[in-house]
Amino acid sequence: MANVIVFGLRDIAELAWFYITRQSNDKVVAFTVHSSYKTCSEFCGLPVVEFENLEENFNAEEFLLFAPLSPRNMNRDREKVYLEGKKKGYRFYTFISPHATVLTSSIGENCFIFEDNTIQPFVEIGNNCIFWSGNHIGHHSKIEDHVFFSSHVVLSGHCHVCPYCYFGVNSTIRNHLTIAEGTCVAMAACITKNTEPWTIYIGVPAKPSGSSLEANI
Repeated sequence: MANVIVFGLRDIAELAWFYITRQSNDKVVAFTVHSSYKTCSEFCGLPVVEFENLEENFNAEEFLLFAPLSPRNMNRDREKVYLEGKKKGYRFYTFISPHATVLTSSIGENCFIFEDNTIQPFVEIGNNCIFWSGNHIGHHSKIEDHVFFSSHVVLSGHCHVCPYCYFGVNSTIRNHLTIAEGTCVAMAACITKNTEPWTIYIGVPAKPSGSSLEANI
């Protein structure tokens, strides 16, 4: 049984607590945020500890950290917390719903895989990735670090997803494509060609539409 500290005091943190508590043998023991965001001393009935002092309260050798933050700033806010936790010496927890079909063991740390995801054989998933409910991840695809899949995304086989990508609800990606670093795939968009870095793609077939660095994500 793992003892887990969840980073955050918003919806995703509460969802992490719910899933870990209800669907695993592991235990959430506390929440943590930076001191400037600490608005309460308890959350979900558990203590809230300032992240700056976390290691003084919870030894990094005995507790795992879980930081399933939103895709804000194209996943770079989540990356920042992840790297800060690594610098403190923490190992990170990964949650895989028992109601997901996961046919690969190549999954990194600080990943949150919700129910009804289908992840086919020979898929490789890096660190710090989130897969909301209902996605299809095709065989022999490689997903690098700091990526966010919303719901009901279809990633076909043999795709390569570079870091910092975001996939909107009901988007579709053709097989054998490279999704470049920082690509933002809009809701219901259909990607039929390799993408360019840090670009938003909209429509069917999807076309570039501005910089993802300026996207409100």
